[in-house]
Amino acid sequence: MTPEVVRYRQADLLIGLYRRFGPVVRMGPYTYLLGPEANRFLFAHSELFEVERAFQSLVPVDGPTSLIVSDGEDHRRRRRFVQPALAHRQIAGYVPVMRANAEAAVDSWRAGEVVDAYQEFRRAIRRSTIHALFGEELAKESEFFGAHLQVLINLIDRNPAVVTLLRTLRAPAWRNAMRARRTVDAKVYRAIEETRQGGEAGAVLASLVHSDELSDLEVRDQVVTLIAAGYETTSGAMAWAVFNLLRHNGVWERAQQDDGYLADVVNETLRLYPPAVVSARVAAEEFEFAGKKIKQGTFLLYSPYVTHRLAEVFPDPLRFDPDRWEAKPAPHEFLPFGGGPHRCVGAGLATTELTVMLKVLLEKEKPELLPQRLTPTGLAAMRPKKGLRIRAAG
Repeated sequence: MTPEVVRYRQADLLIGLYRRFGPVVRMGPYTYLLGPEANRFLFAHSELFEVERAFQSLVPVDGPTSLIVSDGEDHRRRRRFVQPALAHRQIAGYVPVMRANAEAAVDSWRAGEVVDAYQEFRRAIRRSTIHALFGEELAKESEFFGAHLQVLINLIDRNPAVVTLLRTLRAPAWRNAMRARRTVDAKVYRAIEETRQGGEAGAVLASLVHSDELSDLEVRDQVVTLIAAGYETTSGAMAWAVFNLLRHNGVWERAQQDDGYLADVVNETLRLYPPAVVSARVAAEEFEFAGKKIKQGTFLLYSPYVTHRLAEVFPDPLRFDPDRWEAKPAPHEFLPFGGGPHRCVGAGLATTELTVMLKVLLEKEKPELLPQRLTPTGLAAMRPKKGLRIRAAG
């Protein structure tokens, strides 16, 4: 039988270590800063941490100038050109695109058909993300981006040390990934040039291309980052949200009738299944936290998953309870999109996309959640390893 709450064994180990050793845990090459006070310290003292060195394993996909791997003034400058197109007012304009793609996915299901809800909504999210941010022309290439970016995502989904070894040896997996990257880059650079010549483009692409401060490489890196990160993380969260709607008695029916409750379902999903199980930093200088000295250059990991499943932060943490959101937690207690200056720039877009697509699903007859063993995978984008099987109603 499908469990009520899915646990991630590898991440649950970190909760045990936090209980035993406190907020600073040294294990192998990593030092973990765990729990809400560690999050608060990290977000309040961003000058003590580097992200560029922490996320070097993402460079093969996102590029060396991506927001994700940018520090200091470079990060602020690049973010300034992306952020306006992801403001709440702008996101509201993307809702029809999100709805249309969700409807196209759901309406394609035949009565009684078994479908993988994770993969179905993954395609819809990828297409709507590309369309909203970069325009209809690039959205027509959604399947192209899905196929080639998946090769790159499969590479960086491995242990960073393995990625380094594959690169050093120029192994087939590395060569295949670089071939996929060159193919993606050719498409993106062509879109950049067409936009510069006055072609149709979405808000983000236009903002990036027509700035006087960003090189073509910087534009390319932000485009690929927003596409890849946008659908990779959001589609995982979408699968867990569908699971929660179907697995827990009465949740589907209440969410059908109450938009506020649906928003709470989304928050509770992001609490139990945050897109990033762990996130990384590197100590830019020596500092002390919780009585422990952290040396400069230490590779640090903090964990939204751990914080979200602590009873002292969220009572009865393994219970799926959308009603708990009547009380709003602090930013260092609820951090599905990180926090501080490096909080995910697409957080509002992702939350809106989840809500809109779930609402489309709720307008249809309730599908059946099939019995299955759900195994989480992916530390940077937690998703069900073998998808989420449901049977379309009818």
